[in-house]
Amino acid sequence: MPRRPRLTAAVRRQVAAREGYRCAYCRSPQRVGIPMVVDHILPLVAGGSSRLENLCLACYRCNEFKGRRTEGPDPVDGQMTPLFHPRRAAWAAHFAWQADRVTLAGLTPVGRATIEALRLNEAWLLEARQLWIVLGLHPPLET
Repeated sequence: MPRRPRLTAAVRRQVAAREGYRCAYCRSPQRVGIPMVVDHILPLVAGGSSRLENLCLACYRCNEFKGRRTEGPDPVDGQMTPLFHPRRAAWAAHFAWQADRVTLAGLTPVGRATIEALRLNEAWLLEARQLWIVLGLHPPLET
């Protein structure tokens, strides 16, 4: 099996800064101690590269749930749809915070499929977001 190319510390810092030190998927903040990794959006095993346009910051749980997947079923109609691609699409085009400011809503099939596949509304994460609101760290401003 070919050896995975090692990302430099400079590349890791650049990716983290570009994401605002938040997970590109669930938007969890790194500054509260959430462990982060650099995710290959299109996995290497699926032909992805280690170029910056294919890298994003992801928390361990989102990275683990995403794994090698690049698509998932839309819970509305069951159709397979691509998962959110942080370099090609704006987060706010696919996701919105519900009135409670802790629950994510999918605005598109991509958003809904990503929420389901990466389990972005699990109970423990909703509780964490409530605490981050108290700390003034949530919800993040999205562009």
